[in-house]
Amino acid sequence: MMHFRRAIQQQTTRKPSSAAVMNRNDFSRQSLTNLPNILTYIRMATIPVILVLLSAPASPRSMNAAFFLFVMASITDYLDGILARRRNLVTSVGKLLDPLADKLLTSAVLIMLISLGKVQAWLVFLIIGRDITITGLRSIAATQGLILNASRMGKNKMISQTIALVFLLPSFPGIDRILDLVGMIFLWISVVLGYWSAIDYFTHFYREASRQSKPRKQA
Repeated sequence: MMHFRRAIQQQTTRKPSSAAVMNRNDFSRQSLTNLPNILTYIRMATIPVILVLLSAPASPRSMNAAFFLFVMASITDYLDGILARRRNLVTSVGKLLDPLADKLLTSAVLIMLISLGKVQAWLVFLIIGRDITITGLRSIAATQGLILNASRMGKNKMISQTIALVFLLPSFPGIDRILDLVGMIFLWISVVLGYWSAIDYFTHFYREASRQSKPRKQA
C-alpha cells in the first residue's frame, strides 16, 4: 500500500496531461525494441499457440505443452522486469504493455480451462471483470497524467493467479485431482487479493482526484 502511495505521489508532481505519461522517446525504435519489451512481445505471441493447444478436446500431451509454454511465458514476465530496472530500460510503453500481456495471457488460459471443466465460468468472469475494471481506471488516470503502478497486493494477486494456472494446466494421470485442488485454492486466493487491491486502487484514485479538484488558494 505504501508502494502504491509513493507511485501516486511521484506521478502527481508532474503536469496533468497525456504528455506526462508518454513522450516521443517512448515511441523511438530503440525504446520499442529494447530487450524487456521484446520479451513482452514474445509473451504475447505465445497466447494464440496456447489457445490452439487447449482447444477442446485437449489431450494430456497438448495440455502439458500448453503448461510448458505458460511457464516459459511467466519466466519472461519475471525477466523483463529485472532487465528493465537493472539496465534502466523502463519505458511508459513497457509499463502499459507488461500488465496488458499478463492479463491477456492469464485470461486466455482461464477461458480455455472453462471448456475443459477445470474452472467455472462465473469465477472466470469475476477475475476478468476485475482486471477490465482496473484497466479502465488506469486509462482514466492516464488522461490526467497519472500512471497507476501495480500495488504490492496487486502483484501478489498476479503471482497467486500464475501459481494457480501452473497447477491447473498440466495433466498427469493419478494426481490430476490433487493438482486441480491446489490450483483452485491459489485461484481463490488471487480473487480475494484481486478485489482487495481493487478497493485500494479506487480509494487512492478517488482521494487523489478529490485533492486535484479542490481550488488552490491564492497566495
